[in-house]
Amino acid sequence: MGSQNNTVSFAGTKEQEAALLKVIAEHKDDKGALMPILQKAQGIYGYLPVEVQTIVSDEMNVPLEKIYGIVTFYSQFSLSPKGKYNVSVCLGTACYVKGSGEIFSKLQTLLGIKDGGCTEDNKFSLESCRCIGACGLAPVLTVNEDVYGKLTIDDLPGILKKYE
Repeated sequence: MGSQNNTVSFAGTKEQEAALLKVIAEHKDDKGALMPILQKAQGIYGYLPVEVQTIVSDEMNVPLEKIYGIVTFYSQFSLSPKGKYNVSVCLGTACYVKGSGEIFSKLQTLLGIKDGGCTEDNKFSLESCRCIGACGLAPVLTVNEDVYGKLTIDDLPGILKKYE
């Protein structure tokens, strides 16, 4: 479905940049506005590549290192684009001992992407996560808000097919 190459060239539009600059201008003087601006920036672009972080850094007069630290600390932010369907596999203890590692490996093969990657058609992205609180259903994966539990490798093609 995709390639093993997870490098994505930045393809922001002038409209997206204008929207971001407008958000920054509206909140530039607000104390504590950096988080809301980064959240809105991710809403505009879908993720926060270095190019977007640099715009925020320059416009807000905040060091890029500080912005990168925030973006990499909070799980709500993503440095890479997400697919229409974000597949997340729990690798927490309960899921892992019940085989989620093998499920995650198989999904990487089926989708042709690695952890944090996105298929070339932007349909699927794949990520590992820690406990999602559904240990009784281990092993578990989610596709956006849909939860799938008590999985086997044989379940995966059917699950992916629902989203094609």
